[in-house]
Amino acid sequence: MEDGFSFILHPSSFILHPSTFNLGLMTPLESLVSQATGIPFHLAGEQRAGGGCINEASILTGSDGRRFFVKRNRVSLADMFAAEAEGLEALTEANSIRVPRPVCHGLEDSRSFLVMEALELGGRLDAARFGEALARMHRYTAEQFGWHRDNTIGATPQPNAWREDWLDFWREQRLGHQIRLAQQRGCGSALVSAVQAVMDALSGFFNGYRPVASVLHGDLWSGNWDADREGNPVIYDPAVYFGDRETDLAMTELFGGPGQRFYDAYHATWPLDAGYRVRKDLYNLYHLLNHYNLFGGGYAGQSERLAQRLLSEVR
Repeated sequence: MEDGFSFILHPSSFILHPSTFNLGLMTPLESLVSQATGIPFHLAGEQRAGGGCINEASILTGSDGRRFFVKRNRVSLADMFAAEAEGLEALTEANSIRVPRPVCHGLEDSRSFLVMEALELGGRLDAARFGEALARMHRYTAEQFGWHRDNTIGATPQPNAWREDWLDFWREQRLGHQIRLAQQRGCGSALVSAVQAVMDALSGFFNGYRPVASVLHGDLWSGNWDADREGNPVIYDPAVYFGDRETDLAMTELFGGPGQRFYDAYHATWPLDAGYRVRKDLYNLYHLLNHYNLFGGGYAGQSERLAQRLLSEVR
């Protein structure tokens, strides 16, 4: 904590004494960027950018021409940004797919923020390169399932306490967590019963299959990947934890995937188990329940129908 605001420095940054810059003449955001990069940053301009439905997003331009991407939200979500910064670092450690480098996060003007490098996106995605790179990222593994801290999936809290057993993790910290939130929201008893039945039958979806704990993006829908100007895949807005790699693949199929070349390249790099055809629905049930908890509407009916379809596979 420095001058009333929190900050995080990128591991490769210099640790600077506050007197290195005249922080009194800088806003908290300018001060944190200056400390994190080792170069004084003075904001010269700001342009609104697309940041999804949860955060406000902008491109910051400094007086020296440097550009950064910033996301802002209310103070109560400061820990969400802290977790996202750590998640981006975790994906970077896999040394496979490019992610925006987190610069700093903190509080300013009664809002929380996360500053990242501003990447030039919008290139033509090489889907095969994306599939191969994701498979290599999933080779970065842990001994247990979960993560060292909780984070969020969208704006929903996502519990990540470490577990040795993947079925226990998925039952309690994914499906169980979401259906409890759905009950608090007032969902119908039919949805609760259907999801509970899936949870009770969970072992039937894993006959002969034992997943490893791969590092996961965690929220890999089509709005969270792109390509840089050279066509290299870029992923962002993660909900990181270590779990079954099939969950990332399943999410790519939920709202429009990157194309068959992507899946062919992934499978050629690290083949999928035949049971993925059914388990992808099991994994996407979590995301549909989360969409109900976030947005309501028809997601309750979709979740119930998907749960019933899953039950038909194990009866």
